[in-house]
Amino acid sequence: MGIKGIQGTLNRTYRQLMGNGVRYVVPKFQRDYTWEAEQWDDLWNDAKALIRKEEEEHYMGNLVLQTTDEKEFQIIDGQQRLTTLSILTLGTLKRLNDLIADGTDSHDNARRKESLLNSYIGYIDPVTLISTNKLKLNRNSDDYYREHLVLLKDPLPSRNINTSEAHMRECFIWYYERIKEEFSGGKNLAEFIDHLVDKLFFTVIEVADPSNAFKVFETLNSRGVQLSSSDLLKNYLFSVADETKPHASEIEELENIWSKFIGKLGDQRVEDYLRYYWNSKNKPTTKPHLFKTIKSTVRTKPQVFELARDLRDTADLYMAVQNPEDAFWNDKREARKILRQLKLFQTRQAYSLLLAALKALTSDDFLRLSKICCVVSFRHGIIGGLNPNEQEAAYNSAALKITANKKFDVRDFQSIYVSDARFESDFSTKEFKNSSRNHKIIKYILTKIERAMSGNEIDPESDVYTVEHILPEHADKQWGEFSFDEINRSVYKIGNFTLLEKKLNQKAAQLSYESKKAIYADSNCQLTKALSEHYESWNEEKIGSRQRTLAKQAKAIWKIQELSH
Repeated sequence: MGIKGIQGTLNRTYRQLMGNGVRYVVPKFQRDYTWEAEQWDDLWNDAKALIRKEEEEHYMGNLVLQTTDEKEFQIIDGQQRLTTLSILTLGTLKRLNDLIADGTDSHDNARRKESLLNSYIGYIDPVTLISTNKLKLNRNSDDYYREHLVLLKDPLPSRNINTSEAHMRECFIWYYERIKEEFSGGKNLAEFIDHLVDKLFFTVIEVADPSNAFKVFETLNSRGVQLSSSDLLKNYLFSVADETKPHASEIEELENIWSKFIGKLGDQRVEDYLRYYWNSKNKPTTKPHLFKTIKSTVRTKPQVFELARDLRDTADLYMAVQNPEDAFWNDKREARKILRQLKLFQTRQAYSLLLAALKALTSDDFLRLSKICCVVSFRHGIIGGLNPNEQEAAYNSAALKITANKKFDVRDFQSIYVSDARFESDFSTKEFKNSSRNHKIIKYILTKIERAMSGNEIDPESDVYTVEHILPEHADKQWGEFSFDEINRSVYKIGNFTLLEKKLNQKAAQLSYESKKAIYADSNCQLTKALSEHYESWNEEKIGSRQRTLAKQAKAIWKIQELSH
């Protein structure tokens, strides 16, 4: 696989995983068991497909493990799947218990039960009835798993149990009922498990330490395999707090703080928030190094609580920064307008800066700063197409100054402010290919120029006006003055776009320029009306000329006077 930080990677069947004498441990503060009927049903259908030989084998995904002795493995990722498979096996053992109790082939079924139990669940001392399990769950789940599920208690406790325990109980009953319906005798039950363990396989990824695990998570996530490196960080922080043997109420408080901050983020990636948060007040770090950086900085219980509380309290601001429609902006209409533009530009590089600014600056200074970000990002990214990492470095540097000094200096952005000459040159040749986002950017640019030219205020988000290709994207014979190559060079240039009322745009469609001019003359958009007044014909040269004119206007619109020298 070639990912740095991995000790080894190989495919293993479930039999090979559970039947090799090793133990798998879910870290104490790893997330609880959360799977529900949808996931149980998916696994059940996969299992039935294997039994019916509709599938040769079934891939269960990555299993990320950490070990120091090759005997006990910490489950960094994969505990939901391993827990569910264990519960499915226990549901099968429960059904064997029924047959034994009924006197159905009792001797053989008892042997089958013992064999499956020892192979895939663990060993139960016949005197003390204490189980030594192959799978140890987290602090909220293991007692119930060990004392009730593994021992096949009947009935399973349903009162005074936590959410994780309730999920496991429901999972056990769900699988037991289906196994009871699907398989008639002990031999069939044993064959079901025996077949399943050979046909389910995982890609096992071993990492040397948690820091490497975090890097592996980020690498796999970038390849489309979503693993939660935030769980890894949570395990570390909670383990630091746990080192001093705190009162249970302290861990409960920490759990509550953590849950609240996770809950506030909704469907936003926790790892993204952690990095933007950290970089808003600390020397910048990249995602792969974030865990290692936090680990080297946060080493005591007070530091853990301070970090957790600040993460919780800052989460609302993060949600507001990346969502202009958040209620936070209801009484800040101008700031909302600027943030909509930054969202259109996809200027995530500024999130750390904006977080720091919301915490430390006045509303007026925040608005001024966000406008600077908008101009800088437009010149640097949208028109210049320059490396976004340059923006991030400058924004992060400014964020640290704001956090420390509660103010900012516009000169902090000089390094990423594209000069007037270069911006005008870039704008003069810029083109935007056909995409939904580019369509919005073009409309934004044209509405800003229209306002500057005539004072005509057009809402870029309104559907009253649409973006018109003067030379159509699919020009026909009426546009014979354009060669095929000229069309390809010209059609997506800014100079070939204008704003046109939706009804007029439908009329214009594929018409010749001569016919379009009359339609443009009826437009209330001065930028468009000017076409009919100043451009008798339309060709590649005219498109370039108009674009150079627009570039001069853009230079004056997207401008920071203090940086233009």
